[in-house]
Amino acid sequence: MENPFKFGSIVEGPYFTDRSEERAYLRQVLDSPNHAILISPRRYGKSSLVAETLREVKRDVISVNLQAITSSTKLAEVLYRKFFSLHPFEKARSYLTGIRIVPSVSFNPVSGVPEVSFIPNSDRQVLLEDAFSVLEKSGGKKRLIVVFDEFPEILQLEKGLDKILRSIMQEHKNINYVLMGSQEEMMKKIFLRKRSPFYHFGVPIHLDRIPAPDFKDYIEQRLPSAVPEKARLRIADEILSFTDCHPYYTQQLAFQVWFELLQTGPHTDNVVETAVNHIVQSHDFDYSRLWESMNKTNRMVLLKLADGDTQPMENPEIPASTIFSALKRLVSSGILIKNGKYLYDDPFFKKWVLQLRAL
Repeated sequence: MENPFKFGSIVEGPYFTDRSEERAYLRQVLDSPNHAILISPRRYGKSSLVAETLREVKRDVISVNLQAITSSTKLAEVLYRKFFSLHPFEKARSYLTGIRIVPSVSFNPVSGVPEVSFIPNSDRQVLLEDAFSVLEKSGGKKRLIVVFDEFPEILQLEKGLDKILRSIMQEHKNINYVLMGSQEEMMKKIFLRKRSPFYHFGVPIHLDRIPAPDFKDYIEQRLPSAVPEKARLRIADEILSFTDCHPYYTQQLAFQVWFELLQTGPHTDNVVETAVNHIVQSHDFDYSRLWESMNKTNRMVLLKLADGDTQPMENPEIPASTIFSALKRLVSSGILIKNGKYLYDDPFFKKWVLQLRAL
């Protein structure tokens, strides 16, 4: 019997959870000449939402994770490589007319993946202008969809790259861009700050946690049918109470609960607690290493938050400015999220910290 819960990779098809409103809205944006800006914390399912929507749209897609890009030249190479993967070479040639720096293209006989390179020290702006121009020509009436994941990486890649990309991308009529990022503050800085080159470049879509009623139905319907309905509903409530409807961690816990239910049969009273403890124990080494890497202030903040203090700014031993800097670091690293108040991103790590305090 296959476990019906999936986490850790892109979730599509029967594993995809709800998001009907967000999916419909993204579809509307892609059916228009506009671009989409997806903003949410890590592991909220941005990539899965985009993948599921694109599966329905059935248009040509080029997707690039900018974390894997090391220079503007490498970005141009990847764009050309993905372009050649979409089009037979004879057809692709018609889109290359007018480019100033002609790429060298070869095909790996084993993988069949095209390999692209340029003459050394090529002008980076010309390379990018040419590469994006080719994509724009190939877009046609249906419009090509170009997805850039972890878009804030452009600010770290090369100085001024955001200005170059905006000057290129703003002219395109045959491309819908989908720009995603997990660093909320950076995404807001890029797309919502007036001085930014990408200010109001597209339609912002803020991805929140999945509503509890929808998530509860999803979980309850996928728990083993041998478990009585009343118990399934209680278990779904307990899962969501622990994860606070976080998409990734809810799927992770539901996966483990489903496995535990196969072992316990009708004995379901402590199945969620057992599953939680199993997951916490399996990550003990990673959590220990993370804890050991932190300074005293970070640890103090995390202990206070684990105890339920959602505004841990007051401490007679530590200046408020020092605590604020620690909170900012913890949010930037993804350990905490700020949504009106400071919260743990990973509820299993929070549980581990509570267990540490109890030792």
